[in-house]
Amino acid sequence: MSLKKVVLTTLSCALLAAPLAQADRAEDAIEYRQGIFKAYGWHFGAMGAMVRGKVDYDAEQFAHHAKSFLAVAPLAAEGFIEGSDFGETSAKDELWENLDDVNQRFVTMTEAAEKLVAVSGGELAGAKAAFGAVAKSCKGCHDNYREKR
Repeated sequence: MSLKKVVLTTLSCALLAAPLAQADRAEDAIEYRQGIFKAYGWHFGAMGAMVRGKVDYDAEQFAHHAKSFLAVAPLAAEGFIEGSDFGETSAKDELWENLDDVNQRFVTMTEAAEKLVAVSGGELAGAKAAFGAVAKSCKGCHDNYREKR
């Protein structure tokens, strides 16, 4: 095969594959952010059970979950990329129209999580108040941008 044919074939394949790669990237972004949200739920659920008295308060475990939540708190925003507004998600259309607000809400939630970590490991009363602030930031985003299932 001539060099010209090899180059043309390679370019043709690359041009045809680009949209497929973008679709794969969008699907990966959806899977990524949903995984982060599952991590949120795992850690937040464990802390919430302690705050609500469903399980005994364990300051060490609470601190572990608070630190882990903080570690993943800012990550979900990375998964809201252009072209990932489809599929089996709970995102309302309004989310995609207000990404700046959504991203600011992730910042606010992360700041609240930092305060939660600062008081975790101490008395339950302080943990409850800080937990409530994180929960409030989550609820605000859910109310505005998440479909109820």
